[in-house]
Amino acid sequence: MDRTTLLYSSILLLGVFISALSQVILKKATQKKYDSVIKEYMNFYVILAYVIFVGTTILSVLAYRGIPLSMGPVLEATSYIYVTIFGVKIFHEKINKKKLLALALIILGIVIYSVLG
Repeated sequence: MDRTTLLYSSILLLGVFISALSQVILKKATQKKYDSVIKEYMNFYVILAYVIFVGTTILSVLAYRGIPLSMGPVLEATSYIYVTIFGVKIFHEKINKKKLLALALIILGIVIYSVLG
C-alpha cells in the first residue's frame, strides 16, 4: 500500500470512527424524555449528531479520491466494531455469541481483503 492510499484510508477510518461517535450521541439523546416531539428532534445532541454525520460524509468523499472504490466498504465495516465497543463500554450492553461471531466474521473479512486484496 503506497503512502497516498494509506493517507486516504486513514481519512476514511477517521470518518467512520467519528460517525460511530455520532451514533452514540444520537442514542444518548433518545434516552432522555422530552416535552414535545419537536424538542425530541430539535435539541442540541440530535442537531450535533447530524452535523457530525455531514462532516463524516465530506471525509468519505475526500477519502474516495485516493482509495479504490472496492476498499471503501471494507474500511467502513469497521464501524460495527466501534459501535459494539461503544455499546459495551458506554451503554453496558451485553455481547452474545451471535454478535461475537458476527464481529469475528467482519474482522476476518477485513483481514482477508487486506492480505489478498
